[in-house]
Amino acid sequence: MSADTNARPAASATPPAGIEAATPSPRTSGPLTTSIRAPRERRRRSTPRLLVTALVLTLVAIGATFLLDPYRNYQFALIAATFCATAGLTLLIGLTGQLSLGHAALMAAGGYGYALTANALTDAGVDGVPRFVVSLAAAAAASALLGLLLGLAAARLKGPYLSGVTLVLVIALPAFTSVFSGVFRGDQGVQIAYDGVPEVLRRIIAVEQWQAWVAILVAAVFVTWLAALRNGRAGLRMRAVRDDETAARLQGVRAGRVKVLAFTASSVTAGAGGAVLCFVTQSVSPGAYTLAFSLLLLVAVVIGGLGSLLGAFLGSIVIVMLPWLIQTATGALDLSADAAQRLTGNLPVLVFGVLLIVVTAAWPGGIRATLPKRLFSKRMPRAAAAPAAGPDAAVAADSDLEPRTDSAAEPIPTTTER
Repeated sequence: MSADTNARPAASATPPAGIEAATPSPRTSGPLTTSIRAPRERRRRSTPRLLVTALVLTLVAIGATFLLDPYRNYQFALIAATFCATAGLTLLIGLTGQLSLGHAALMAAGGYGYALTANALTDAGVDGVPRFVVSLAAAAAASALLGLLLGLAAARLKGPYLSGVTLVLVIALPAFTSVFSGVFRGDQGVQIAYDGVPEVLRRIIAVEQWQAWVAILVAAVFVTWLAALRNGRAGLRMRAVRDDETAARLQGVRAGRVKVLAFTASSVTAGAGGAVLCFVTQSVSPGAYTLAFSLLLLVAVVIGGLGSLLGAFLGSIVIVMLPWLIQTATGALDLSADAAQRLTGNLPVLVFGVLLIVVTAAWPGGIRATLPKRLFSKRMPRAAAAPAAGPDAAVAADSDLEPRTDSAAEPIPTTTER
């Protein structure tokens, strides 16, 4: 017995091959440590590039408003507001695999938060840019709180049960505003004071162009934040939970926290979109955030390209511009007033349904998949194009504005690393 007992420490001191590499000492600097440090360095390098890209695109969008008439600038502002919501929704579905059918309710939470705060600040004598910034922060906080509650439910529910919970939100919204009509004004909604162009810019731009500028800046800030979140550790954990939740848990990823974070981040951007929409239309009401609008956001994400921020932007353009194009086309026809009204109300829904079927069947990756891939790929040296196999192999370059599809290319941050 004594000989067998003395032999056990020697056996445990020399673990089998592979175990030592799987659990390296944090003080060592072996091949695995090098492979973990490489993505960190790549993320540090990609952050300035992401900020520069976002700044350039924002300036281009603001410059484009000088080429548009007032109504086109108004539509541009609507696209930017919708883009905030679809960007958060595509992150939620594309990166974590969680389906939300009630994102319109999250936008409504942001819209009501913005309107109530803006009116309170107006009564207090606060106006202009300070009122907008504080009201926007309140809108983001209101939607974040609602998203946090949804995230806690998402940590325990899956599949149709989670979708049902989010669906209840948008269905119950009109009843909720009617019960608390003293605050939310029921079906009439909440009106806000007119927020015109700052005095410094009144001689340069019109009010529609100013609204487009504000919408573009808000969308740029929140979407850039989403892109940084997706390209960082949080996005890696989200992809790990989406691909295989059990394997992610075994790697030390706390799946519940990841789901809560995803829902909260998606809700914040949706609330920002609702705040911008309220800023543009000067009102918020439950009739603007119906189940049909919530499903339309989902259609935009699928048509544009699920999991892609560019796809979310393209989908936002489609759902804003297509009804206007249909209305313009029906107005050019010689139809009676009753027939024109029926077509204007029902034809866009039919077109969206047909478009969804066609895009899903022909291009499962959405409109974004039809664009040339060289627009988003990076030129790499030949030595880096075919890295050697092994734990310290080079990690393929990834675009800052497009989602990753290789969740195994980068080591999952474990609890030991955190």
